[in-house]
Amino acid sequence: MIDKNTVVEFEPVIGLEVHAQLSTESKIFCACRVEYGVPPNSRTCPVCLGLPGALPVLNKKAVEYAVMMILAVGGEVNLHSEFARKNYFYPDLPKGYQITQYERPIGTGGSVRIKADDGGEKAIAINRIHLEEDAGKLIHGAGDDKHSKVDLNRCGVPLIEIVSEPDMTTPREAYDYLKKLKQILQYLGICTGDMEKGHFRCDANISIRKKGEKIGGIRTELKNLNSFRFVEKALNYEIERQTGLIKAGRPVEQATLMWNGRKQVAEQMRTKEEADDYRYFPEPDLPPCRVDRQTAADIILKLPELPDEKLERFVKEYKLSKYDAAILTETRPLADCFETVMGNYDNSKAAANWMINDVLRVLHEVKLEVEDFTVPPKDVADLLKLIDSGEISVKIAREVFSYMVDSGGAPADIVAQKGWLQITDSGELEKIVESVLAEEGENIQRYRDGQKELLGYFVGQVMKKTGGLAAPESTNKIIREKLDGLEG
Repeated sequence: MIDKNTVVEFEPVIGLEVHAQLSTESKIFCACRVEYGVPPNSRTCPVCLGLPGALPVLNKKAVEYAVMMILAVGGEVNLHSEFARKNYFYPDLPKGYQITQYERPIGTGGSVRIKADDGGEKAIAINRIHLEEDAGKLIHGAGDDKHSKVDLNRCGVPLIEIVSEPDMTTPREAYDYLKKLKQILQYLGICTGDMEKGHFRCDANISIRKKGEKIGGIRTELKNLNSFRFVEKALNYEIERQTGLIKAGRPVEQATLMWNGRKQVAEQMRTKEEADDYRYFPEPDLPPCRVDRQTAADIILKLPELPDEKLERFVKEYKLSKYDAAILTETRPLADCFETVMGNYDNSKAAANWMINDVLRVLHEVKLEVEDFTVPPKDVADLLKLIDSGEISVKIAREVFSYMVDSGGAPADIVAQKGWLQITDSGELEKIVESVLAEEGENIQRYRDGQKELLGYFVGQVMKKTGGLAAPESTNKIIREKLDGLEG
């Protein structure tokens, strides 16, 4: 047991294994379509069911997608990789083994950059990226139904497993790493990243060591982490548990734990003594996977601009703050939408503000992704031009935008139909101001006595009288002139 008077600082050592479902049309070793939400066991064939005599054939697109991810993180594509059989028995694995890659993965090395605690950057190294097939899915009965059912539609769906080095030392780093990994996959267009549908899944390995030591302690594995927040919560829980055991002089057992999101605890599935020996064997039905250098070179040329590169370009090209650029490049569709707006408009700061404060707000309210948004980016640009020209105020622009979201239509047409053009004629504005001030004798006296903040009140009264159509700057100027004239 550690002496109570001895101050010992501990730090976690965290490594993550991420399974990303590749967005191919068919499965990795057969022609069955990859579809979510279809009737159970309706997308299966002798190959993915593991029936005798059925032979797998490798999906070329899955290989290309894996190569894209390896290159995107700066890894090395192994031109010669091999498949193996990972043997274990579970109801959702009809063959009794999973085809994966073991000793010779398709990619090794590379890194993912995340924000460090000191505000700088930290590179999380990648150990390997390999191809494999997914297993099926168990559906457990609810209520009086005590049966568990097996849906094998997911059997054979192509995955890449991305294994990090144990470079993360806080749950927040793990959270940020996962977000960046998902962002890269989505930018490449090779994985939706939808955790609710199981398209992006994570297991975490964690141990505790004394600060300054190079070797971690006994490792546990956390499973069932189906959201970024659950990853962070589960890791915090396990850090506290393992640290408590070590301080009490008790051993940490190597074990696999399942995160229970409802109870907010990690529950033990199995200990080291019960751990599976997977007995990897070379896959006899598949030849080695060979990627020629020309294919790899062609894929490099097809890689899109990645998140970090796009963020830096937005800062330089559009003179945006790093904060704004990070929001606008969070997803590729949002970045593309902003750039389309900028193709029809020349004020990048105004466009960024509108995208961040108005477009994203509406998307959140109507629960839509940017790619499903019905307002064309060009119409957003035209709306911003109406504000700049003084034809409408920002307040009216938001009314127009709401109408565009609900009913569609060009902003200029909506403004004309609704009679929302801003009142800019100085003569007309002067008459309206005079009519408002004629009813405010008491407040005018208070203004003259030094309560200059009442200027905003007078402007508000004019806006109320005109339904918000009075040009704010002109209105402010006329009121000030009138009041100062009264003081004179």
